[in-house]
Amino acid sequence: MLIGMKPAGAAVKIALKANVALAPLTTFQIGGTARHFCAITEEGQIPPALEFAERQHLPVFVLGGGSNVLVSDAGFPGLVLAIRIVGRQRSGSQVEVGAGENWDGFVAWCVQQDLAGLECLSGIPGSTGGTPIQNVGAYGQEVAETISVVRVWDRQAREFVELRQGDCRFGYRSSRFNSSDVGRYVVSSVRFVLRPGGAPAVRYPDLQKRLGSARPSLAQVRDTVIAIRRGKGMVIEADGGQWGSAGSYFKNPVLTAEQYEALAHLADLPRGGHLPLFAGPDGQTKTSAAWLIEKAGFGKGFRPLVNGQPGPAGLSPQHTLALVNYGGARAADIFALQGEIQAAVEAKFGIRLQPEPIFVGPPPSGLVGPPPSGLVGPAAG
Repeated sequence: MLIGMKPAGAAVKIALKANVALAPLTTFQIGGTARHFCAITEEGQIPPALEFAERQHLPVFVLGGGSNVLVSDAGFPGLVLAIRIVGRQRSGSQVEVGAGENWDGFVAWCVQQDLAGLECLSGIPGSTGGTPIQNVGAYGQEVAETISVVRVWDRQAREFVELRQGDCRFGYRSSRFNSSDVGRYVVSSVRFVLRPGGAPAVRYPDLQKRLGSARPSLAQVRDTVIAIRRGKGMVIEADGGQWGSAGSYFKNPVLTAEQYEALAHLADLPRGGHLPLFAGPDGQTKTSAAWLIEKAGFGKGFRPLVNGQPGPAGLSPQHTLALVNYGGARAADIFALQGEIQAAVEAKFGIRLQPEPIFVGPPPSGLVGPPPSGLVGPAAG
């Protein structure tokens, strides 16, 4: 039986709640309330919950682990589906995982089972069902490499379908789920094909430097990745940590050859200096968003002043790529900081940084122009 399914004939019930606070359900710890809220513990609950939203003409937002979202201060005026489907089923090299399973817990289990393929994705917060949406990647690995099937409820066809890897249209931090088909699918489970007894992936220069020339174990790679992430403030600790954050806030820009040449000229590097570069899709090159932010004048721990005092939103003291809630920050505060950073980087380098988190709900009052965080309203993420 598939993850999240009940035996044939079993009754399916849903529990709807009103005015549920969303901030505690996100790692940013920011946002208002959901007008309606439904926790999904089995996939059969998805269709009736969506039918309720359709009857009431409500927008829908699908919430996973809450690690890659920024909720509006006004909350969400529709139905929030919180995916809580858990469970793992292994058959040889294949593992099917419920969309609500904690991602890092699943990666730790794979390492314990000597299943290679996800070890470099250790320490990433959120739920398993969210990983194909963004095509989560880090330290030389992406989930697209190992995903074989994503089981979803298709809101257009009104049926469960299984999308194979090629159907998902994976790209750099992208898929059909967050591009051409936003809001169409609700993920219930993900199937991975891993490598029993396989060697870990040690492609990333920082990993290679730390691990040396000896062949490391999966556990050693996992521990090293977590240590690197923790040193950058990119690990959501079990006790909640000091501040609210969504981890890496901006995507590393993908450059064409022309953009790279222009950036190299604008960067005005000192003698012997070099641009931080990484391999990108289709022969393109990625550069470091954190490096651009720092060179644009925003150092670690930067906090805009409010009435002469450090404001509630700022950059992490450990990494410039993480925007953090130092306590009492609103979505409007994060937006203001995001816009300030984007404007400065674009003015200096001609590159518009793109945020990773999904924005949920109405844009902040007084905002002029399009929402600076991309998706607003009935998005899935």
